[in-house]
Amino acid sequence: MDAKKTSGTGFKLSVMTLAIMNVTAVVSLRGLPAEAVYGPSSAFYYLFAAIVFLIPTALVAAELAAMFADKQGGVFRWVGEAYGARTGFLAIWLQWIESTIWYPTVLTFGAVSIAFIGVNEAHDMTLASNKLFTLVIVLAIYWLATFISLKGLDWVGKISKWGGMIGTIIPAGLLIVLGIVYIASGGHNNMDMSQGFFPDLTKLDNLVLASGIFLFYAGMEMMGIHVMEVRNPSRNYPRAIIIGSLITVCIFVLGTFSLGFIIPARDISLTQSLLIGFDNYFRYLHMSWASPVIAVALMFGVLAGVLTWVAGPSKGIYAVGKAGYLPPFFQKANRIGVQRNILLVQGGVVTLLALLFVVMPSVQSFYQILSQLTVLLYLIMYMLMFSAAIVLRYKLRDTPRPFRLGRGNGLMWLLGALGFCGALLAFVLSFIPPAQIQTGSSAVWYSVLIVGCIVVVAAPFVIYALRKPSWRDPQAAADFAPFHWEAAATTSKAAPAAATAPRTTSTATPAAAPTSKAAPAAAPTAPKAPSAAPKSTPSAPTGSSAAGNKGGHTPKQ
Repeated sequence: MDAKKTSGTGFKLSVMTLAIMNVTAVVSLRGLPAEAVYGPSSAFYYLFAAIVFLIPTALVAAELAAMFADKQGGVFRWVGEAYGARTGFLAIWLQWIESTIWYPTVLTFGAVSIAFIGVNEAHDMTLASNKLFTLVIVLAIYWLATFISLKGLDWVGKISKWGGMIGTIIPAGLLIVLGIVYIASGGHNNMDMSQGFFPDLTKLDNLVLASGIFLFYAGMEMMGIHVMEVRNPSRNYPRAIIIGSLITVCIFVLGTFSLGFIIPARDISLTQSLLIGFDNYFRYLHMSWASPVIAVALMFGVLAGVLTWVAGPSKGIYAVGKAGYLPPFFQKANRIGVQRNILLVQGGVVTLLALLFVVMPSVQSFYQILSQLTVLLYLIMYMLMFSAAIVLRYKLRDTPRPFRLGRGNGLMWLLGALGFCGALLAFVLSFIPPAQIQTGSSAVWYSVLIVGCIVVVAAPFVIYALRKPSWRDPQAAADFAPFHWEAAATTSKAAPAAATAPRTTSTATPAAAPTSKAAPAAAPTAPKAPSAAPKSTPSAPTGSSAAGNKGGHTPKQ
């Protein structure tokens, strides 16, 4: 499971390390209370979302990542190859900004975990509901994660792996075991089994929390950013994705049921019920001393999850920015190459968002509205990714695909369309205020979601339109392979120059040689030779190697 270092290739992530990082990024036990209110029908939502979203995302992302295993950019590369650099920049921007908005929500859960380290449950619940306490803890954990990320990938990989085990996988397994022991020993089942497996789909306001499952499953594509840091990526990246997917589904379904067994649906709180559930189980088993221990473990898991996301999307947009898509300020790195300024700007945005605690009706309402905005933004990116995968089957039909979905295009159409439609359905449902919790004014709810989406989506188009040649770092651009349509355009322009250069030289030489009478004739033609030379100069790197194309990479207009 350990990450590996190999001479010549630098730091490499093993399959299991990448899988654990993926589970840490995708799985968050904080989401279980939101689905436990649905009782047995929560299993339907998990399975439905897994079929129409998780599985398509994992498989489509695996093909795209393996297809472009030798090129940087992640989702920017995938979408940009299909629709152009402008839309590709939108995709990587959404992935980055979505994670930035997401941090305060997941860190709210971290603050609640810290509040429950105490031994007095009533006091712990009061502290967890305190806005000032939550604000301080959110900012403290986030800036700690940022400091660790500035130490480089080696630190992030180690903490993410152990944090994922200690703070996510072990607590999830323990919660499932506690639920089984509780029911097997005659404990009272608080889950309303009369609801059945299939939910009432006619009540749209009850479906908005279910649409949040799509956010719980989000993140499978994020490891595309790290595909260049895996040994034999065309084989090992898909393996890590599949392993992570299986673990994720099991944790969500079984964990939600275990939580529903011990807490009645009417008493469930989105931010506190996971800790209360553990408290109830430990009290039932006369192990109350274990409650603070699990609270510390869950807090460590939150830190690991935030670390994984801080290191992923910010690294992706940093690489893209250095190729000429962001101002030089955002391209600054520290002495070990970590994207310093982007992390600091990201921290500033998180700090401002966290200050919204003071104006929202409650911690729970703040948590929910930012969660829904995160869902909306991420789903836009997913719709771009799914449609791009289908388009690339036709635009790049001859490009090698080490991991290919089916022999023809049928399976890609099935999975791509299924994922796109699932994301579109969840996108529409996410605008509906949930009936289960108080979110304050409906006007505030719709304003934040609609205006937030418009502003965030418009921002990358404005940045793209304002970009300048001075933004482009020549060295970074040389390491950033051009899109296929850029390489094709450069090659087509260079071909005529390469063809005309020899003809110009051969004409000028004999014209100057035969007699003195030819000398005047040679004079007009002599200047043509220098003019031909510059034309032929770009043709050498363009046609000779991919490295030449990297040096000539310019953002598409």
